[in-house]
Amino acid sequence: MSAYQDLSLQESMLLKFEAEEFLYYEADLLDSRRFDEWLNLLADDIHYWMPLRRTTQAKEVEKEFTVPGGMALFDDDKTILTMRIQRLAIGRAWAEDPPSRTRCLISNVRIDSIDEDELTVRSNFKLYRTRLNSEEDSWIGRREDTLRRSEGGFLLCRRHLFLEQTVILSQNLSSLF
Repeated sequence: MSAYQDLSLQESMLLKFEAEEFLYYEADLLDSRRFDEWLNLLADDIHYWMPLRRTTQAKEVEKEFTVPGGMALFDDDKTILTMRIQRLAIGRAWAEDPPSRTRCLISNVRIDSIDEDELTVRSNFKLYRTRLNSEEDSWIGRREDTLRRSEGGFLLCRRHLFLEQTVILSQNLSSLF
């Protein structure tokens, strides 16, 4: 049993509300291209990871996603995420010139567990992106986040993203989820 289940109804509702507000605020920063502010929400030890998804038979469903340390679409730490943001700021990210317009929808937020000052939070997302005059992409999946309490609220210290797609049809995968 997780510590979350031991909380009173009022405490659990407040904690869920705080986690949801953090995730909504974070999504708004990305959609508004306020990337430097978004970086400030990341813990120094963040692990931002999106494995590859394969179509498997039912008897091998546990092999559907690649494992940490294996092939991944993203396997970033704060240094790499900072470099990605810097490239956007100075116009060196050709896939984002002109910049994408995004809208990230977060739903089904649920707290899985609490471990001292960290929450494990699962949510579903849909990231819609439009670029140029006719380029449109949608990615749908789930996120497993670890939020760490800090003086100013929460910091994101782990984001694992699991796409529903096995084939990425977009021209690039330059968006932040």
